[in-house]
Amino acid sequence: MRRRRLRRTIARALLHLLVAAIVLYAVFPFYWAVVSSLKAGGALFTVEFIPRDPHWDNYAALFREQPFGRNILNSVLVAGSVVALSLFLAVTAAYALGRVRFRGRSTVLMAVLAVSMFPQVAVLSGMFELVRWLGLYNTLFALTLSYMIFTLPFAVWVLTAFMREMPKELEEAAVLDGATPWIIVTRVFLPLMGPALATTGLLAFIAAWNEFLFALTFTLTDERRTVPVAIALITGASRFELPWGRIMAASVIVTVPLILLVLVFQRRIVSGLTAGAVKG
Repeated sequence: MRRRRLRRTIARALLHLLVAAIVLYAVFPFYWAVVSSLKAGGALFTVEFIPRDPHWDNYAALFREQPFGRNILNSVLVAGSVVALSLFLAVTAAYALGRVRFRGRSTVLMAVLAVSMFPQVAVLSGMFELVRWLGLYNTLFALTLSYMIFTLPFAVWVLTAFMREMPKELEEAAVLDGATPWIIVTRVFLPLMGPALATTGLLAFIAAWNEFLFALTFTLTDERRTVPVAIALITGASRFELPWGRIMAASVIVTVPLILLVLVFQRRIVSGLTAGAVKG
């Protein structure tokens, strides 16, 4: 008995050490970014886990010397519109691909998957010509349109898998009551897909929020740029000087909304897909 207890104690201690190491590995870079954002000048090159003299001017300089507030708003508008359009189109496509039997369904799914396999660089020139032909260059809608290339296939695949797991009894009961496919999707399935929508929407939002290549290519002025491009273009007094304090401050500001979103939707993400769907 003592040996078993000793083994359990050692196993728990090792598990706690492993969890602590993983948390430290994941959290320390963000913590160090916060610490570095509160330093200026030569203090950036000194190791201090808690700054003695916090330098808050790095945050103020972001909004004073460039339209960083406008860049944040651009990212919110683009990422929000991408999530809304992707989820709307993906839910309707997922119903057709997951619940309706028709010839070529597997081919369509494979085609959707094949589109998501192309790297951004491979489609960059084609997207640039399309954006220019539509007259959308240097507009936020150009970013929304281009981001749909990698968010929509992912959303379709994930939601199709969730849609296939829905109980058939729910759909059959709705059909007997005279419900149309649109009513089935919006009134029956959509309320049950909260966790799936939260997970898919959050991942799509993060992908759109952090996207850099399309945002750099399809925008020209500072007023139309998103935060990743704005951070990359932060410069100091000379071309060869990088203000690391302001860059770290901008990185902290950009990361905080993503952390808040995860904290807000964490319960819906981990909750069961059809929990309580057929109770009673």
